[in-house]
Amino acid sequence: MLSRVAGNLYWFSRYLRRAENMARLLNVSSQLQLDLPRAVRFAWRPLVETLGAAAAFDRLHGEQGEAPDEASVVRFLLVEPEHPLSLRAVVGHAREILRTVRETLPQECWVTINHLHLHIEANAERVLQRRARQELLDHVIDGCLRVSALLTANVSRDIGFQFLRLGTAIEQADMTTRIIDAAAGGLVVPRNEDDAEAFRAMQWMSLLHALAAYQMYRRQLRQRVSVELALQFLLKDREFPRSVLFCLARIQGVLPLMPARKPVQQSLKRTLGLVFDADPRRLSDGGICDFMDRVQVQLAGLHDAVQESYFAV
Repeated sequence: MLSRVAGNLYWFSRYLRRAENMARLLNVSSQLQLDLPRAVRFAWRPLVETLGAAAAFDRLHGEQGEAPDEASVVRFLLVEPEHPLSLRAVVGHAREILRTVRETLPQECWVTINHLHLHIEANAERVLQRRARQELLDHVIDGCLRVSALLTANVSRDIGFQFLRLGTAIEQADMTTRIIDAAAGGLVVPRNEDDAEAFRAMQWMSLLHALAAYQMYRRQLRQRVSVELALQFLLKDREFPRSVLFCLARIQGVLPLMPARKPVQQSLKRTLGLVFDADPRRLSDGGICDFMDRVQVQLAGLHDAVQESYFAV
């Protein structure tokens, strides 16, 4: 397989999973805001920071400081033309990549992604209306899941499919850490310290919903949501597909099916070691954001190793 085609398949799967997770995070954040009392403020800034877009947001909306309003953040993350990693842009990137490799994937994938792109373009100006925004985000999630199902059910398990799996696993691990980071960064600003614990539990419950993990969490752990147990589940559960450890284990299973590259294997080993050594109980007392940043740095290093080993010309 040409390195260009392999790289396109890898990036297509990353953009696909990124769009789904962005839509989930924004959808659940909007729902969480509606559940809060009027006197409790929802902080939109952590969403911008956790998606790595703080610099771009400040360049466009710097006058709003550390407490931007809902309209500015929603428009920026969803449809801002000058933000290259808005949801609109991410779906557009996926569509453009798929256009160049249409012959390698089922035709239905192109139809679904193209329809999704056109739907976003047609409804871009309505995202500030909460009902229209929820409908759009639900449509994005459904479209991404449909394409994922088509790829799983209808694509031959050749080397191209392994690059799809590799991109999906790296992106999901990264997005899981970012969504955890958003919750730990404080989406809800309580009225006083007496309310802090109740709203903290609400944030982490919303986090589990954002990752479609709440039902599996309750089935596996059979306990109320707590920071420690949520971290344990989302970081180290071996059976939930969106947990960081599950994604890293999937990468570990993919690499033997691909040309051997020592830098990729070494980078994966370092990332696995970091997650294995994590202590959710200690992290829940403080340091969650710093740890997630460390995992994201390791995942970025793994991506760089993949890029250099397989796609560099």
